[in-house]
Amino acid sequence: MRQTNVYSISGTVSKQTDVPGVFDTPYRPDVIKRAVVATASNKRQPYGPSPDAGIKHSVSTWGKGRGVARVQRIKAGRKATESPNNVSGRRAHPPVPERIWDKKVNRKERILARFSAVAATGDADIVRTRGHQFEDNVSFPIIVEDKIQDISSTSEISEVLDNLGLGYDLDRAKFGRKIRPGKGKMRNRRYRTPVSILLVVSDEKQALFLGAANLPGVEVAAVSALNASLLAPGGDAGRLTVFSESAIAKIGEWSL
Repeated sequence: MRQTNVYSISGTVSKQTDVPGVFDTPYRPDVIKRAVVATASNKRQPYGPSPDAGIKHSVSTWGKGRGVARVQRIKAGRKATESPNNVSGRRAHPPVPERIWDKKVNRKERILARFSAVAATGDADIVRTRGHQFEDNVSFPIIVEDKIQDISSTSEISEVLDNLGLGYDLDRAKFGRKIRPGKGKMRNRRYRTPVSILLVVSDEKQALFLGAANLPGVEVAAVSALNASLLAPGGDAGRLTVFSESAIAKIGEWSL
């Protein structure tokens, strides 16, 4: 079993620890992508127009003999409507609320996706390929003593991450915030912030959830909440992840 460094919150190496066997899981980007896409699909909310949309007019056709198209026109008027081929007509093939967006993933496949995504966080080359920035001397997987879980100040957790050599990625997320292209600007998601560090703690009662809330692109998750979507946003594995010592101990109890 290989070993890796355990860092203190000051950024120095405090000791060595065994790396859990889950980090030896083969890298399966195809399985990870399938699990992430399924999760996103299951979150979609069905939508569609009213069944009567665009066909609530009183219409009639003029018939032959007037030298104009024999289309449905508003009664007591001449404007064509209702038919999809008319300007101001109904939509031809609108989305239907009955459509089923759900996608199923086998249980063992979902577990393999999570294990493989965790293993990818322990490979510096995969993490760097994903676009994250960090110092070259950082050892993977990144494990920090449990004191990090008790930090409730945003400035303090930012300082700790900087001590670990991960400050470059915080800056990448902070200064990479851009205005989203397209109609999403009008739908309450005007800005897009790059995904940054994931902090994994032992449970959901840690003060770190409050401390990291205001750091752009940073998320905190308990071991029990880990899934492929958190570890590989968008289906791209290798998210820059920091584990607390107790979180690694819990991951070591996992079995396929």
